[in-house]
Amino acid sequence: MRTTAAVLWEVGGKWEVGEVDLDPPGPGEVLVELTASGLCHSDEHLVTGQLPVGLPIVGGHEGAGRVTALGENVTEVAVGDPVVLAFLPSCGRCTWCVRGITNLCDDGAGATLGPQLDGTYRFHSGGEDIGQMCLLGTFSRHTVVPVKSVVPIDEGFPLDLAALVGCGVTTGYGSATKTADLRAGDTAVVIGVGGVGANAIQGARIAGCRYIVAVDPVEFKRDKATEFGATHTAVDLNAAWEIVSELTRGRLADAAIITTGVAQGEMVQPALELVGKRGRVVVTALAPHEQETATMSLLDLTVYEKQVKGAMFGSANSQHDIPRLLELHNTGQLKLGELITAEYALEDVNRGYEDMRAGRNIRGLIRY
Repeated sequence: MRTTAAVLWEVGGKWEVGEVDLDPPGPGEVLVELTASGLCHSDEHLVTGQLPVGLPIVGGHEGAGRVTALGENVTEVAVGDPVVLAFLPSCGRCTWCVRGITNLCDDGAGATLGPQLDGTYRFHSGGEDIGQMCLLGTFSRHTVVPVKSVVPIDEGFPLDLAALVGCGVTTGYGSATKTADLRAGDTAVVIGVGGVGANAIQGARIAGCRYIVAVDPVEFKRDKATEFGATHTAVDLNAAWEIVSELTRGRLADAAIITTGVAQGEMVQPALELVGKRGRVVVTALAPHEQETATMSLLDLTVYEKQVKGAMFGSANSQHDIPRLLELHNTGQLKLGELITAEYALEDVNRGYEDMRAGRNIRGLIRY
């Protein structure tokens, strides 16, 4: 079939929107007609080259829609089912999945390389194969994805809101509740208030944190942070330390979560200084692939038992956690619509990323 997609053809280029060819689903795959796709910062890493991928590639890895066709041997979903596309697949059989660590499923190892799990491509243009970001390619009205990346959801849930849970909501929420293991009465610091940071704040709030300090240089984002549950805001890490130190009588935070647009090695030590004994620093933001060093006090790690932890997809189990997050929205605990700062047509995808870079968006949404 023919469909319209936003394709990145070269590092440093623009997303080019045009018609492409899409193959039918193969064994273990489904065709999905998307309702919406979130504009996540990770796709910006493709443009800058900070996340190396095979090009050309259809961008987008945060979306929801309905299944319209099934490949062979697909029994998990039926045509017409509403689904969220999780940006990491889970096979349910590898050693990580059977231990409940489905966010590290072996099938996710090549998610950014371009081809599907069998090494072939579903999108094509002018005789050239086109890859899919995280096996999904949600910057396209129609896409073919592994059934391992599909999470069925209840009929009637707004699919535009459900799209956000395919990446940003789950990543931020899980970074707070799972990776950082925040609990009632804790103090948390969230560094960077974008699509992931806003949901780390929500996770900390729902976990019952006593104090939540949001750090961002952009006033608009600090104001939005309070809407999602931040009790205090700070323009930088030095100001955050003053606030946290006073609030906790010098005991400092239980966890600091780095959710900036781009992680840098020099961020780790200031984040470690924000947490107290047995405090956790969670690095959720992606760093440039060539960055291999981080500055930190090893003495702090030993004598105060501080920890530095990575968070992929918020340490989430997508088949379990995505439906649960939607239920939290249904009960009024998790805000989703409030995350959407602006909506765009697919043809305006580049303007959406300009708004993100300018600090005008918490989450931009492409609506089909």
